[in-house]
Amino acid sequence: MSMDTPENIVLIGAGSASFTRGLLADLMRHGAACDLGLVDTDPAALAIAEALAKKMIDFRKAPIRLRASTDRRAILPGATAVICTVGVGGRRAWEQDVFIPRKYGIYQPVGDTVMPGGTSRALRMIPAMVAIARDVQELCPDALFFNYGNPMAPVCRAIRKATGANVTGLCHGVTHVAHFIAQQLGVEASRMRYSAVGINHLTWFTEVRVDGANAMPELQSLARRKLARASSPANVDNAFTWQLVQLFGAFPAVLDRHVCEFFPHLFSKAGSYYGRTLGVSDGITTPGIDIYSFEDTIESGDLGFAEMRKHAFAPGPLPANYFDQFSGEHEQVLDIISSIRYDNDNFYSANLPNHGQVPNLPAEAIVESPVIASAAGLRPIMQPPLAPGLAGTLATRFQWVETVVEAALEGSRDKFVQALLIDGAVDSIDVACRLADDLLEAQAAYLPQFRR
Repeated sequence: MSMDTPENIVLIGAGSASFTRGLLADLMRHGAACDLGLVDTDPAALAIAEALAKKMIDFRKAPIRLRASTDRRAILPGATAVICTVGVGGRRAWEQDVFIPRKYGIYQPVGDTVMPGGTSRALRMIPAMVAIARDVQELCPDALFFNYGNPMAPVCRAIRKATGANVTGLCHGVTHVAHFIAQQLGVEASRMRYSAVGINHLTWFTEVRVDGANAMPELQSLARRKLARASSPANVDNAFTWQLVQLFGAFPAVLDRHVCEFFPHLFSKAGSYYGRTLGVSDGITTPGIDIYSFEDTIESGDLGFAEMRKHAFAPGPLPANYFDQFSGEHEQVLDIISSIRYDNDNFYSANLPNHGQVPNLPAEAIVESPVIASAAGLRPIMQPPLAPGLAGTLATRFQWVETVVEAALEGSRDKFVQALLIDGAVDSIDVACRLADDLLEAQAAYLPQFRR
């Protein structure tokens, strides 16, 4: 990404434990001269991000001009691209999204997309992201606007519904699973072409081709072999994913850790993941008992942030191998920006409103599907209708999105309860009401819209 006119990129949520340093590393790999503005409402987190960014820029003598502020309105004017990696309340609030439902026997391995955890997170994220969108519209209306924050579909839908801002949701999940599928098929990813359609974190690979030949029958055969060889699905990695491949003839992203949460009636109760407990760890995960530990995810994030702080403020330069550590989501956004600026017509996966690209999903619903990036922006590629079974796995989810968006925008406790019922993890209206009240109380500091 080497522009004739340097980009002015603003990263909101720069206190992220990984995204800021990854974005900088990718900017340097691209050799891009640019302005980079860092924004975070937490002064301590911003100081760490700024100090580390300066070290990285100095280490590589990169042509990047850095600015930082806790006030996004001071940084946004003149921006050509705005990237949001916001997580309102951080990991401490995220913990409550998952731990409080456990009191009601509801277990989640992630808790940032659907189920009670994702629903609670949406209530915090939506007002903050709508406010950011309004500032983008006012201060840099021509900027490309990207969101990485979860829950992706509710956040992007709320922004568009409340402001009309042209936000694009990005996630590395589809690309990650495409490489996983290539590995399972024993081929180079470059030989594979695919279409993946759905809602973020439940996106169905409906077409997979290797050198032009349909590879979906081979994936179904592979699923049958994996499941037949095992004495129990518990002995198969991502067993539920492979069962879905065998049954539906499509491959769901992003593997069991996320996909299970879209089927809470099957997996949310303790011990229901093939005899294991999803998401639970008391500090020592028990092999064969616990799986996809939520506590381990949180600990990893805390350790990553601590490492970021250590490198930021340690005397002397960064370690020589520091730039070898980063890969993943941040590079995609730079490639997309470059493809738009240079009219390259490259293909990506993105979250955009359904304007007919998936005929049998609701209009305006935020769907994750293939797009082309060109000078015209990001344009969805028309897809055939989804098979009824696949559409059925998504239909209620899109109505859950509409309900939780309304709950967040209106500060409606009743609609929060409705969203919990639609989601399907609770087993009674009484539980939904008590759980909603507990979550609202625990997250009250981040929910000013409910104080009325």
